[in-house]
Amino acid sequence: MLNDQLGLLNDHPFTRLAELIADVTPKANIPPIAMSVGDPQDQPPAFAAEIVAANADKWNSYPPIAGTPELRGAIKNWLDRRYGLAPGIVDPETQIAPVAGTREGLFVIALLAVSRTKNGEAPIALMPNPFYQIYFAAAAMAGAKPVYLTASEKTGFMPDLDAIPAETLRRTAIFYLCSPGNPQGAVAPLEYMKKALRLAREHDFLLVMDECYAELYYGAVPPPGGLQAGVALGPGKNGHVLDNLVCFHTLSKRSSAAGMRSGFGVGAPDTIKALNRLRNFSCAGTPLPLQAASAALWNEESHAQATRAAYARRFEAAKRHLGALPGFRAPEAGMFLWLDVGDGEEATRKLWREAAIKVLPGAYLTKPEPDGSNTGRRYIRVALVQPIDVCDAALARMAQVLR
Repeated sequence: MLNDQLGLLNDHPFTRLAELIADVTPKANIPPIAMSVGDPQDQPPAFAAEIVAANADKWNSYPPIAGTPELRGAIKNWLDRRYGLAPGIVDPETQIAPVAGTREGLFVIALLAVSRTKNGEAPIALMPNPFYQIYFAAAAMAGAKPVYLTASEKTGFMPDLDAIPAETLRRTAIFYLCSPGNPQGAVAPLEYMKKALRLAREHDFLLVMDECYAELYYGAVPPPGGLQAGVALGPGKNGHVLDNLVCFHTLSKRSSAAGMRSGFGVGAPDTIKALNRLRNFSCAGTPLPLQAASAALWNEESHAQATRAAYARRFEAAKRHLGALPGFRAPEAGMFLWLDVGDGEEATRKLWREAAIKVLPGAYLTKPEPDGSNTGRRYIRVALVQPIDVCDAALARMAQVLR
């Protein structure tokens, strides 16, 4: 019999989007442009394909779940550079778990973190609201009750950690936190991450940092990461600076290599050992030619800089076309506009009908508050992933409709 929790997974945002615009005929004399899905359209650097081809003799081998030493070493070196880590903070042999993109890691980690009960009661999974749907799906299938923490403009687009009831924290098994955030593009300060990790250690739950947008930032200083919070706080009860913490990264955004399905989790040795053990039963390893290309991508920075610059040009175009709208806010990072249009569903239908632009209503990424209101109702999420000329044309059309 299918798991009863599967019924909870029917409310998918893109299913709802298809239903919302099913009876709307888009403007026919212009090409339709999809800005609803965060699907990178840039190409990864050419050397990645060359490395895959050079390793074509390895397609007949089952890849190691824990990754090759070369891949783990490249990831470790990138983490050291990116977050200014001292030698020895991350051991590539015991603290890095390659995953098939952050989606897989974020899902599987809940199966490890969530037990049947927490302090004698049903366990809770905390997540920001709006949220990435994998958090909810992972929590539901692991048997945890999802608890949605408002992340609205009033809270700086991050959950208010001080507002979480003590009873909720006592039952919490896992807390998903995304920084830079999807969809708002907000960045959690280091002090905020330290507070979240202190709560995780005090109440013995796992803080899962989804940092897949960490390389798409538009200020002079890169966003801080969970690793830095762990280092700043020092060892937890098990004697490691990454106790109660796991951080996930991916090549999908940094390197525009979504099709490679290549990312990793980094955490304390006991967490990573358990993650690799579970994946060995339930998941497939990234093929060896792709692991070789992944190692090269983590080792090379200029292409990531070029990717960041390409997204910066898209956001400059967004400011040029939409900056005068009262609901416009430039994000700190990420690939999305979180645009206040008054009524997200109405604007979505209007943009599809009058401009052939497909966006996603913010309410479809946000659960209602206890009083029945939905903080995402006023918003649309606009993915700025198309080539710059396509983005520019789409944003110009949007401006004509929304002004």
